[in-house]
Amino acid sequence: MQRRDTLKSGLLLGLGASFGLGTLAGWPRPAHAHHGWSSFDQQRPIYLEGRATEVKWRNPHAEFVLQLATPLQLPADLASRPVPAQTANVDGAGILAKATLPTRRDARWEIELAPMFRMGQWQVPEITEGMPVAMVGFTFIEEKGSALCRVEYLFLNGRTYGMRSSPA
Repeated sequence: MQRRDTLKSGLLLGLGASFGLGTLAGWPRPAHAHHGWSSFDQQRPIYLEGRATEVKWRNPHAEFVLQLATPLQLPADLASRPVPAQTANVDGAGILAKATLPTRRDARWEIELAPMFRMGQWQVPEITEGMPVAMVGFTFIEEKGSALCRVEYLFLNGRTYGMRSSPA
């Protein structure tokens, strides 16, 4: 969640400059950016499982910190799990078949879900502190940067939810 706070402070600094408050020359200012799908390594889906902490169920995206299960293991049935149809052309079966465990050893991952409107379309129940949750998603290329996962498929309470687009 530290990433979000940094982005917010960068936005506030930018707003201050546009209202004539100015910033000191050479003063470092955090970048204001939104991670679209292109920021993530979509050729290497990863599987994560654990318990939700630090849940923020709000716009623009639901997000939480995942405390990984130990040991983290790829489920034997992952590739054969049914996936719901989405309006976007997503090869769900292919994504699940390619999913691997992350190589980095972080015990906690920042998890970014879909926008709240889309979560409502899927009727995803609100995730709460301590709730067990699993997912397949994408992180940055070569797992560089923060331990962040943008979720493609969310496994919650025995159901699978698509996060890329609306239900078909």
